[in-house]
Amino acid sequence: MRVALFVTCVNDTLSPRTGQAVVRLLERLGVEVEFPQAQSCCGQPQFNTGYRHETEPLVRRFDAAFADYEYVVTPSGSCAAMVRDNYPRIGAKAAAEGRGQALAEAAGRAVPKTYELTEFLVDVLGVTDVGAWFPYAVTYHPTCHGLRLLGLGERPRRLLERVKGLELRELPGAQECCGFGGTFAVKNAAVSAAMGADKAHAIESTGAGAVCAVDSSCLLHIGGTLARRGSSVRPVHIAEILAATEEEPYA
Repeated sequence: MRVALFVTCVNDTLSPRTGQAVVRLLERLGVEVEFPQAQSCCGQPQFNTGYRHETEPLVRRFDAAFADYEYVVTPSGSCAAMVRDNYPRIGAKAAAEGRGQALAEAAGRAVPKTYELTEFLVDVLGVTDVGAWFPYAVTYHPTCHGLRLLGLGERPRRLLERVKGLELRELPGAQECCGFGGTFAVKNAAVSAAMGADKAHAIESTGAGAVCAVDSSCLLHIGGTLARRGSSVRPVHIAEILAATEEEPYA
């Protein structure tokens, strides 16, 4: 099987280990992973800030960059949700404005091929035991886009439960937002920080040594909040946990 990795801006610039982990994990499972160099931002920051028309070229770019692939896998519930939930809205709006069906058609091609990593593993590859080893206590934060827009449900937990050595600890108030929300954290910094503090307190209460999620953006917010509190809890993307083995342990 051949797939394209959509690494996303946040992972590419701030968390490159996540993209590398995805490649190691999928190749270990027999998947051929390619990285189309033409890929760019999915347009979420622009769209969420109200710049719909400025997002349209990025919809077209996504469609063109991944045109030759049946599957596009991304380690980001947020960016996967942007493609699956908002691209069709952008296409429909353009058509309603009398600007033709091209954007709607581009969205129609992008949506069915785009998968967040954990749903690709469980739904497409049909695996929950990926041969991972991570001998630490971990708590899992279900990020908003994965939880509410993609409906990831128990997929990440099912994968974590099969990781050798991992002790999964329940997170109080797990479904509450961490406070990041992309541009929300900039526009509403005080509220974002307060929500982050609540999430950090809940994470620390579990006694886990690491907190994991399917979004590096949320983990950056959580990790920064934990660091400012002097916490020893480490934020780790789920891809890094699933990529770790006894032969190539997480470091």
